[in-house]
Amino acid sequence: MASITSTGIGSGLDVESIVTQLMALESRPLNLLQQAKSTLDTRLSAIGTLQSRMSALRDSANALTSLTLWNQTTATSSNPAALRVSTSTGAAAGSYAVQVSRLASTQTLASTAFSGPTASIGEGSLTIELGTWTGEPTPTGFTAKGGSSPVTITIGPGETSLAAIRDKINAAGAGVTASLVTDASGARLSLRSTETGAENGFRITASETSDDGNPATGLSAFAYSATTASPMTRSQSASNAEATINGIAVSSARNTLEGVLDGLTLTLSQTTTTPVDVTVAPDTAAIQKSIENFVSAFNDVANYIRDQTRYNPDTKVGGTLQGDRLVGTLQSQLRAIVNEGSTASGTFSRLTDIGISFTTTGTLSINSGRLGNALGNLPELRKLLAADGADSASSGFIDRFKDFASSILGAEGAFEGRTNSLRGQISLNQKSQDSMERRLEQTEARLRRQYQALDTAMSSLGGTADYLSQQLTLIANTSSKR
Repeated sequence: MASITSTGIGSGLDVESIVTQLMALESRPLNLLQQAKSTLDTRLSAIGTLQSRMSALRDSANALTSLTLWNQTTATSSNPAALRVSTSTGAAAGSYAVQVSRLASTQTLASTAFSGPTASIGEGSLTIELGTWTGEPTPTGFTAKGGSSPVTITIGPGETSLAAIRDKINAAGAGVTASLVTDASGARLSLRSTETGAENGFRITASETSDDGNPATGLSAFAYSATTASPMTRSQSASNAEATINGIAVSSARNTLEGVLDGLTLTLSQTTTTPVDVTVAPDTAAIQKSIENFVSAFNDVANYIRDQTRYNPDTKVGGTLQGDRLVGTLQSQLRAIVNEGSTASGTFSRLTDIGISFTTTGTLSINSGRLGNALGNLPELRKLLAADGADSASSGFIDRFKDFASSILGAEGAFEGRTNSLRGQISLNQKSQDSMERRLEQTEARLRRQYQALDTAMSSLGGTADYLSQQLTLIANTSSKR
């Protein structure tokens, strides 16, 4: 940057303009370097964008060749209101007749009515034990739940209200949930096992600090045994879900049946009077979506290459990547993969056989009718797309794309080499600019010194000329007076 200077004031010479114009000429090589760097930066960015789109193409190819996709299934229920079904890994195609005769339930108890939530019940303890009532519907015994221990809840001073006892039960983690139900007759304590299943029934033993001998008062009012008369009333017993699958009886503590059928989860919501038809089939919709995703990713790459290599006849300017060897090679190889036939399938040999073909713009299009027909023959379609053969000819088309994309995007692939080359050129360019800027600073300083000296000399000569002129005028005036 030019510094503020008084050069030219003494002589009247426009030194600043002269130096500026000379430096503009001297700076032309620097301008060319800056333009070249801008072009390199733009090209590096374009290569990075193309690399990102190739990564998306590779990812879509990986998804389309995965075993998970081709083994994926979907299930339907003829009565989803009564039975819902979902699939996971390992589910085999087939059909099942499922009839639900009983849903899993929780045990529910209700106490007699008290005056309200603040009614004082009394001190002592309640012991809750989970287990199965044997001999249902008229129990004759109780078997403790394996792995579960009785939980004793102590009711001390200040904890004797109905509401406080409810809170103590809920905080104990005894496998039972307590709540209060209040109506015109008063407030009642309702107890419900937290999980369904016959093994989650429960009995309650009460111990009063001061026993009045009346089982209907104090904490004794919350004691319960299904085998004897109790103050608490059981409104629902704990039971297992029961159903038949293809005529085979099954039972579960929950209304969600897992592991009964490989890869299937059945969720029971209602009992049924007739069997519910459950059908498991390959998830062709997921496969079709994956194919569409791949075609979209391929077209993103193809369109970007076309835009970046296009020549504009109006502006006579080519795209950023026009003439780039990597891009030309990439475009040719992508087309070659599509055009080379495959022997992987005995039914299909080309992508056009399943409705995938090139358009006039170099992108791919899908014929939904042909693809739909091909989805009806999944084993052969899978071979055509995903087979991993010994060579290119015996491999599936998408497997080829996956291998090619992985190679070109790898640590030693073409993209890495091209990127490193451009970065190297940008680095050299910047070094050249730095060196050029230093030389220009020196050149400007030298020019300013030279013109400063010229300005001083011209100013001195101007002063001498003025003096001589004055002397000559004086001589002429003296002579005229004589």
